[in-house]
Amino acid sequence: MRKTPATADEAFVDVATQPETRGIELISESERHGRPRELFGVWAAPMVSVLNFTIGASLTVLLGLEIWQAILVIALSNLLWVLPGIVAISGPAAGTSGSVITRAIYGVIGNKIYIAFYGWFISGVFLALNWVASSFMGAELLAQMGVDKDLALVLVTIGVAAITVLVAVYGHALILKAYAALTVALLVIFLAVTAFILPTVDWSFQQPEPLGGIELWSSLTISFAILASTPLSFSNSADMARYLPADTKPSRIVAATALGGALPTFFFTSIGALLGSVVSADALEFGIEFALLDMLPVWLVPIFVIGVIVNTVALNGMTTYTASMAFQSIGIPIRRIPSAIIIGVLGTLFTVYLVMSTSLLDAVNLMLQVLILISAPGITVYCMDIWLRRNRYDGLDLFDERPGAKYWYTGGFSVPGLAAGIIGGAAASLFLTTDFWSGAVAEAMGYIDLSAPVAMIVSGGLYLLFTRRGYTFGDAR
Repeated sequence: MRKTPATADEAFVDVATQPETRGIELISESERHGRPRELFGVWAAPMVSVLNFTIGASLTVLLGLEIWQAILVIALSNLLWVLPGIVAISGPAAGTSGSVITRAIYGVIGNKIYIAFYGWFISGVFLALNWVASSFMGAELLAQMGVDKDLALVLVTIGVAAITVLVAVYGHALILKAYAALTVALLVIFLAVTAFILPTVDWSFQQPEPLGGIELWSSLTISFAILASTPLSFSNSADMARYLPADTKPSRIVAATALGGALPTFFFTSIGALLGSVVSADALEFGIEFALLDMLPVWLVPIFVIGVIVNTVALNGMTTYTASMAFQSIGIPIRRIPSAIIIGVLGTLFTVYLVMSTSLLDAVNLMLQVLILISAPGITVYCMDIWLRRNRYDGLDLFDERPGAKYWYTGGFSVPGLAAGIIGGAAASLFLTTDFWSGAVAEAMGYIDLSAPVAMIVSGGLYLLFTRRGYTFGDAR
């Protein structure tokens, strides 16, 4: 007899006007609603981000790429948004959170370890990175009004964090409804900013000392690693799609998710690469947003800052929402709303530390590169599992945590999933190039960074090999 999963409050209805009390609990067919196209705004609003400007400019200013080379790398990296799209289709299939679905990949106990480490690390990094960006800009605006800079940093961080947690508390329905409108508002603001700064671009720009040979390949691959880390990190996409009817066409879910993330990311990161023709390395030290403020008319500056803060709330609200289910999936007896509050507090403390100790650009590029060692194997194995199972997940079996259950495997651990992820990350570390450390293989090749493709090829290939050699999906015990 299978263990029945916990059920949410029977009175709960997924509407934007009340907090979402449901966490990882199964969603019945009678509660399924929505259309795939609604996912476009869910992913587009967070991706209309000032960090895209910063990262894009760093490709030309710091890494020495020509504008056309930078845009080519940006386009290639954004193709990886198809992976969060594929992960999203498992949500309607299983009717629960991705942090529960991955029990099928890592085993009941193995998944607890995976989510406790991976889920919190990913969430913490992205919460902090985005709060840092808005904190710096909001504090700058307050400083111009006479507020002490350090005090302003703390006040803005806490204020943005509070609003973010509120979004996470109201949850799925609010995100689905509000983010469509936020996408439009943010596009208007960021396109207005783009219109004022494009005339300053040097369209004939060429690097004073064009890169070639190993140096060029090093810059190209490091750029790809930084850019690829964003789509590779969004293995939480199943959480946002899980309320859709089980018979929703997977292709539409993939398209809405992937295009929502890829289109604004490609466009605004490319604009950032163009801006690299007119900003200096010194201007990027604390992010390109401060250079942008000098290019804008006075009336647009506060609107732009508000747009940056709203974007931060959009991205971190969704991140906090999905992370709030991590506690439940690893077995901690806590409701989703208190969990969201705890995550918000921890993210705030991490952000306050960052804004007091480092520059935005250093924080962004370093964390995004290191993130690949965890995110690339994780999302690749997830997608491979969906393909091997033909996206068939039994929601009731996923909640059966007894020894001998379908997803118990060997002592609660699935060797194929865990081995593929660990070995894939370890292999990628040999090909990683950062300012503070480089892998042995990357160093031997002249600091060419192949961490992203190596992580994906090794982890995906091993998972396929291990499952084909001794694991059948028809009987997972």
